[in-house]
Amino acid sequence: MMEQQTIEVDRTGTELDAVERAIERLLRLYGSRKVHARRALAAGAVISQPGFSLLRRLQEEGDLSIGELARLTQMDPAAAGRQVRLLEEEGLVMRTKDSDDGRVIVVRVTPKGAEVRKRLGSVGERHMADVLAGWTPVDCQQLAILLPRFVEGLRNVPFRGEAEEAAIQ
Repeated sequence: MMEQQTIEVDRTGTELDAVERAIERLLRLYGSRKVHARRALAAGAVISQPGFSLLRRLQEEGDLSIGELARLTQMDPAAAGRQVRLLEEEGLVMRTKDSDDGRVIVVRVTPKGAEVRKRLGSVGERHMADVLAGWTPVDCQQLAILLPRFVEGLRNVPFRGEAEEAAIQ
C-alpha cells in the first residue's frame, strides 16, 4: 500500500497559482475543438465534443432519457436534445419509448455508435499511453490516484469569498 505524503502548500499562493494555471491550460486543451477534431480524425469519426460526451455517458450508463443524460453530462437539456438529434442523424443513437413508461423517450447507443465510441476510446488510450511513456510506473500510479481525488475536491468543495476567509482566521 502506498504511503500518503503530506506536502506543505505555500499558502502565499505561489504553488496554488501554478496549479490553477496548469488546470486552466488543461481545460483549454481538453475543451479545444481543434484537439477534439484531431482525435476524431484519427478515429475516422465525425462527432462533436458534446456529442462524444453524450455517447460515452450513454454507453457507460445504458439507456437514458434526454433529461437524465443532460443532468449526468451537466449540459443544458435543450443543447443535449440538439446533440442527440445530430447523433441520431449520424446513426450513432436511437430514440425509443421507455419500456416502463411509454410517455418517456429514452436514448440508446446503436451498434454503429458503439463502434465509433470504441475507436475514439482507443485513440484516446493510445494518446495517453504516448503522453505517459516517459513517466515512471510510480508516477503513473500516483497520477491515477491523485487526479480523481483532486477532481472530486474541485466538484465538492465550495468557493469561499473574502468574508469567509476572514472568519476562519
